Amino acid sequence: MSKHTQLAENIIKLVGGQKNIKSLRHCITRLRFELYDELNADTDAINSLDGVITVVKASGQYQVVIGNEVADVYEEINNQLKSNKVVEHEDYEDSTKGNKVNILDKFINFISSLFQPFLGALAAAGMIKGLVAIFGSFGLNVDNSGLVAILNIAGDGFFQFLPIMLAVTAARSLKLNVFSALAIASALLYPTIDSLASGNSAFILFENTIFQSDVYQTFLGLPIILPPGGYYATIIPIIIAIWFGAKIEKIAKKTIPKSVQTFFVPFAVLLIAIPISILIIGPAASWSSDLVGALFKYLYELNTILFGVLIGGLWQLLVMFGLHWGLIPIAILQVVEQGYSPIFGASDVAWAGVMGVLLAVFFKAKDTQTKEITLPATLSSFFGITEPGVYGTLLPQKHLFIIALIASGIGGGYSGYFDVVPYRMGGLGIFSLASYIPDSGEITMNVWHRLISYILTFIIAFIITLVYEQRRELKAEKNIRPVEDGTRTSGNG
Repeated sequence: MSKHTQLAENIIKLVGGQKNIKSLRHCITRLRFELYDELNADTDAINSLDGVITVVKASGQYQVVIGNEVADVYEEINNQLKSNKVVEHEDYEDSTKGNKVNILDKFINFISSLFQPFLGALAAAGMIKGLVAIFGSFGLNVDNSGLVAILNIAGDGFFQFLPIMLAVTAARSLKLNVFSALAIASALLYPTIDSLASGNSAFILFENTIFQSDVYQTFLGLPIILPPGGYYATIIPIIIAIWFGAKIEKIAKKTIPKSVQTFFVPFAVLLIAIPISILIIGPAASWSSDLVGALFKYLYELNTILFGVLIGGLWQLLVMFGLHWGLIPIAILQVVEQGYSPIFGASDVAWAGVMGVLLAVFFKAKDTQTKEITLPATLSSFFGITEPGVYGTLLPQKHLFIIALIASGIGGGYSGYFDVVPYRMGGLGIFSLASYIPDSGEITMNVWHRLISYILTFIIAFIITLVYEQRRELKAEKNIRPVEDGTRTSGNG
């Protein structure tokens, strides 16, 4: 029996057994359970399991933090659940129905359900795009290198067809037939759809506003409006389109006889959802994105330092409660529509703050157990996976967590002051550095300031931790006084 098999078996048992598991997902480091009754879970026992870092109850989920081996444990749990005829996943609406989950938690859970399944592939594609940028710095590009051309396709293809990925995950969450969802996404990405917005414009809507739109053709009198770049690499339109399609499908199943539902339900969905998506949902979502982008641009331009301090300093706290999922779609939207993201630019220093604290703890630790915990957590943080360090070392000693937040806030403020932004989605941790290289491949000051912000954040966290821990040791020594029999005791005792 492997260690993953035993751990999976123990976790299933201690969360209340298979009958208490409503659904299960996983992210980079956590098993995310939806339980029928969290009171049936033995949290203390789970925390004591070898292989479990900690348990977090947040966003209506019972989250078991595993670390780097989460995928193996998740697979083993699924194998055991399947063998007992337990459903692997439930739909999003079912998983939150009956639970006391507020609107914010529902939103966070929904966003998580959309992005988490392909987060690894998203980061991988971004890393490949980063490689393309690195090659560009040596004069190699898609025009003179077949290697770079293929790598560019490998990295950029995922982002171009991001609506396809979102269609699949949104359909699963919102209970729409996956192939109907793919048909909707394919229609929005139809190669010649841009012909609907070409030639001479017939008239202009909302002229001289942030919503200004050129209209070239109409559909039954309704203006046909497309985003400037079409729906490639967009996020909001497809999510709303799938939500609308799910509503149509639900109504169609209630009204169309079962004998002909196989064909006529998807027919009704596509006939209604696709035109509405192009005529109303797409433009409305695009205008909403314009508004959000304008708001963030205003806040960013108002005070970039304060913006950076808040995003950088609070990022790990947001991650801890799962609240960062409310900002990630906006940041991705900034990258795909504006070409850069101040949110990612400010938040990307958080791993360096955690790593600085962990390395200082490693050097100050006198016991082997602490060193054994902090060393792999430090290495993991270097690659952007901070949760083992946060839950294993920083949170149990809250002052360490606060130090990491302070250092990250300073690094975020530095990033905001120098307008440090990534130009694409990239890897995690140090691998994200490549995403700050522009498409020209030139190593600009943006790259150097990013590197400096990493080093600055790391050094501040490292030094503050060393000084703080040293003072704690000195204070502890002062509180120890000799007594008459030659033994030593605490001054507090």
